[in-house]
Amino acid sequence: MVKVLLVLLCLVLPWLAVLIKEGPSMRVLWAFLLQLCGHIPGVVYGIYRVVQD
Repeated sequence: MVKVLLVLLCLVLPWLAVLIKEGPSMRVLWAFLLQLCGHIPGVVYGIYRVVQD
């Protein structure tokens, strides 16, 4: 259930979903920078990071 909510959050703010899942790290910065470059790359990276165990 939590993963589903995080994936839905990835569609809006991918960096926030990665932050909630993994805590502060360089991966959050990557998600933020990818979202700045284009929303779709940020969403794809965010979903990848949230779904991966």
